[in-house]
Amino acid sequence: MEQRLLGRSGLRVSRLGLGTLTWGRDTDEHEAADQLRSFVDAGGTLVDTAASYAGGASEELLGALLGDVVPREEVVLVTKAGLRPGTSQVDASARNLLRRLDESLARLRTDHLDLWLVHAWDPQVPLEETLAALRLAVSSGRARYVGVSSYSGWQLARAATLSAVAGVPLVADQVEYSLLQRSAEAEVIPAAEHVGAGVVAWAPLGRGALTGKYRHGTPADSRAASPHLAAYVNPYLDADGRRVVEAVATAADGLGCAPLEVALAWARDAPGIASAVVGARTAAQLRGSLAAEELTLPEEIRQALDDVSAA
Repeated sequence: MEQRLLGRSGLRVSRLGLGTLTWGRDTDEHEAADQLRSFVDAGGTLVDTAASYAGGASEELLGALLGDVVPREEVVLVTKAGLRPGTSQVDASARNLLRRLDESLARLRTDHLDLWLVHAWDPQVPLEETLAALRLAVSSGRARYVGVSSYSGWQLARAATLSAVAGVPLVADQVEYSLLQRSAEAEVIPAAEHVGAGVVAWAPLGRGALTGKYRHGTPADSRAASPHLAAYVNPYLDADGRRVVEAVATAADGLGCAPLEVALAWARDAPGIASAVVGARTAAQLRGSLAAEELTLPEEIRQALDDVSAA
């Protein structure tokens, strides 16, 4: 799998990342182990989790597998902090961030992260305080690199400018990006290029909608049928989403591949994207995503998908 530099840093990441949102809740230890093994065998390195995923169970499961299923040094380990436990409430105070960092390291059974991200912008906490926590994480050796998640263009530009002055550059902004969610193109991607940060796309398959699995209903084993994730998927199952999904399916038919391969190749190779993080409930689903490594979209198909998803 191709390895790309993350922004203007020296950190190399695989152009596809492995997401672990469902681990510890909808994905058990055996499926997670199979996913991790398949991903690393395919040349993948970037493995993404968060302190808030499954209340910390995702990190615990990943930590149990590292060193056993695959060597710790073979992965670029990424986690996020900044949400209060058991809630979606943002708390990017230094006290909360550093506490969550130590808890994450314990759950992951490692003494350092390759990349640590602030999970979301916190309007209630001075940005300087949040960035001070990132600097301490790097200076103490607990994180090799730091960045942010779900920051808008102006938020990223402001944070990166202040952090660079302090000598600890922000190397990444992890944002949602897919054929069903292209808002990052307006400000985030240009801002990231300007400040030297890499963009890591999450939900490049439109929260699962771009796989085509919902074209004729909601499968019982899908995220949209999960009590934990239905609200996460449903916004992309409307008429506009269906129109884009049908275009992806038509392109896939013409190329002789699966719709998810088309959607993932489109996001992975979009300008400014360093890596696209894919999650899967099962190892079989992940292997379907990894098949996209064999696909490069013809320019005319990419342009057609650009047009239909921008309409």
